[in-house]
Amino acid sequence: MSSPINARERLILALDLPDVNTALKMVRRVEGAVDFFKVGLSLQLADGVEGLIRTLLDGGKKVFLDYKYYDVPETLRKAVSQAARLGVEFLTIHGSTALIRGAIEGRGTSRLKLLNVTVLTSMDTADMLDMGYSEHSVSDLVLFRARKAMEAGCDGVVSSGHEARRIKEFSGDRLIVVTPGIRDDGAPADDQKRTMTARDAILAGADYLVIGRPITGKPDPKGEAERIVEAISDAAEERLSVSSQKS
Repeated sequence: MSSPINARERLILALDLPDVNTALKMVRRVEGAVDFFKVGLSLQLADGVEGLIRTLLDGGKKVFLDYKYYDVPETLRKAVSQAARLGVEFLTIHGSTALIRGAIEGRGTSRLKLLNVTVLTSMDTADMLDMGYSEHSVSDLVLFRARKAMEAGCDGVVSSGHEARRIKEFSGDRLIVVTPGIRDDGAPADDQKRTMTARDAILAGADYLVIGRPITGKPDPKGEAERIVEAISDAAEERLSVSSQKS
């Protein structure tokens, strides 16, 4: 059976690196294995970051702009319209229904897909209590925010793999699920708390995996990316097989 997805398109390499030159070197090192790249807060104010984004887009790559926009609706509308003009694929936002709708207005008719951040994979119950969320478990808060995002018209969410299956179920597969916090069994979790393997995240329903240090920190990042793409492909086939048996 052939893979139901293009697995290489489902791996998003996080360029959470010190500067643009280092990021460009990493892009070259994984050429042929990765076509989708995340540009996030570590590079947001770096010299040449817009040039990096344009270089990726001009080279036929996809870009996930992970800036987690959060502000009043009118400011979000303006900021998102700028991102839409760049031609990036994904952009993260978060906030209330009104804020999400402001962002949706800002992206207009562009192809930009808006992802609502639910709960960071580096946070657990203790962190939620520290922030004043005493009424919900982490899972409940993720699902609540995912529902609100869908109702407001968001294209997808950023969520750990632990909530992916339930998000897919209640949304009828309408929401794209982008999952960070991917770690091999037994590998250091670093600052992540709610982790999952690439295989398990795809089986749970994740559509895209965002992976940084487990690839960029390896001596052979291209080889590591190729290994993960293979795991995504195998898991996607298994997921399709399970789904077919249920139907």
